[in-house]
Amino acid sequence: MKNKIPQEEYLKKAKKLTKKEAEYLLMRMGGKLGRRLDDDKIIPLEALAIQLEIEDEHRNEWRERFAEIKARYDKL
Repeated sequence: MKNKIPQEEYLKKAKKLTKKEAEYLLMRMGGKLGRRLDDDKIIPLEALAIQLEIEDEHRNEWRERFAEIKARYDKL
């Protein structure tokens, strides 16, 4: 993962998270992003925004793959 800069859309979403939602999101964070947060290279709000963006990207990729699999299955 490159050093991402959080998009404004995701910063707004991160600001709206409850404390419990933010904690849950931080627990799912790992790897380079978690280290950047631990090393104080980014603030928690930025980390949350980046994690939200990453999860959206993964969710969209999963949906695309699932649609392909479903289309192949429907042809059978």
